[in-house]
Amino acid sequence: MKKRIGSYPRVRTEGGGRGVVSQAGGVLLVETVRKTGLDQAISAALAPWRKPRAVHDPGKILLDVALAVALGGDCLADVGMLRAEPAVFGPVASDPTVSRLVDALAAGGKRALTALRQARAQVREYVWELAGDVAPDAAGQVVVDLDGVLVIAHSEKQDAAATWKKTFGHHPLMGFVDHGRGGSGEPVAALLRPGNAGSNTAADHIEVARLALAQLPKKYRRGRQTLLRTDSGGGTHEFVDWLCARGRWLSYSVGMTITDAIHHAVLKVPASAWTPAVEPDGEIRDGAWVAELDGDCLKGWPKGMRLIVRKERPHPGAQLRLTDADGMRLTCFATNTKNTPIAALELRHRQRARAEDRIRAARATGLRNLPLHDAAQNQIWLEIVQIALDLLAWMPMLALTGTARRWEPRRLRLRLFSAAAQLVTTGRRRIVRLARHWPWTGLITEALQRLAALPNPG
Repeated sequence: MKKRIGSYPRVRTEGGGRGVVSQAGGVLLVETVRKTGLDQAISAALAPWRKPRAVHDPGKILLDVALAVALGGDCLADVGMLRAEPAVFGPVASDPTVSRLVDALAAGGKRALTALRQARAQVREYVWELAGDVAPDAAGQVVVDLDGVLVIAHSEKQDAAATWKKTFGHHPLMGFVDHGRGGSGEPVAALLRPGNAGSNTAADHIEVARLALAQLPKKYRRGRQTLLRTDSGGGTHEFVDWLCARGRWLSYSVGMTITDAIHHAVLKVPASAWTPAVEPDGEIRDGAWVAELDGDCLKGWPKGMRLIVRKERPHPGAQLRLTDADGMRLTCFATNTKNTPIAALELRHRQRARAEDRIRAARATGLRNLPLHDAAQNQIWLEIVQIALDLLAWMPMLALTGTARRWEPRRLRLRLFSAAAQLVTTGRRRIVRLARHWPWTGLITEALQRLAALPNPG
């Protein structure tokens, strides 16, 4: 009888193995890049930055960094993970070449950013056409959520400053397209700001809204079919006036700060005017009611604006604020949507909380830290992060079904991308054979089959 020495088997390790591919599931992202035409679009956009005798294409270099970030990397040097697997990711530039490209794009300023953003917008429209019934605009409306993100800096980087949460770093403002309950979401705007930037700066919200609308297909860049949602940081006169400007006519649902006027108006609402709030499944939300305010609260605001307030019993242990009333937590938002019950409008605005899921995914995909020093370089890094998040949203939308479409980046990496495989060369073809015992091998192969069935771009 052998004596046990622990709970796990003892394994000896040796170097020099051949024909083995790590991160083999990353082929899902590579195939997504190819089927969406993202490589062609980025390469064409960055053609002005390619030197005459350059070996590596700038578009391929940038996409390699984005793929590394999508697979879990958080700095430029992590592109070495792709360099180690040329059979899957092709030739990858050296670290100095990658750094020089980022410096060149940072020096290009708005010209480089505009080129990248236009390429992404072009590909996004094509991806939504490929997605069909599961595209974000399948219901005839596109929902864009704007929200701020605090990024901690552990060194003296340009524009790093003390934040409103008494931390130190940057305060980017981002926009995400909501995929609804059946999917995740994709980034459409990212504005790098100093750490002390205000949460309710109207000029920044307008700029991010412009960037987000420019990423949408042309028919959604104006009109009521596009809904912009924000928290109370967007509840300013300047931003709401911009949304309602003639020729723009966007739908909006923006949080509002509980002012003294709103507080007193809530106290005057009769009990019969309160409507029970609802849950997504249509059931009544326990301990929550909504009502619509009018009168002096709407003076000075655009015509057609509706002001809706919700009162709810606070959760056990929650501390009430001075703006709360009668032991109820008060929240308020404004919208210009008509002919819709206020309970449905309140539920729609409450679902803006999905933006927090998108921010969590962004933090897990290169936004935990801005790895470069100069602000212009970190703005390029934000564009790389957005490309990585686009791939992590487009791949499930085009290739996965059911609950797998809602998997966040960390779960995708753990279950799909980290799968190991054997590399086989036969008949002048390279075949990646995934491990048969891996629980999600079937899911990976089915996803690859769906991607293969899509038409080639161009």
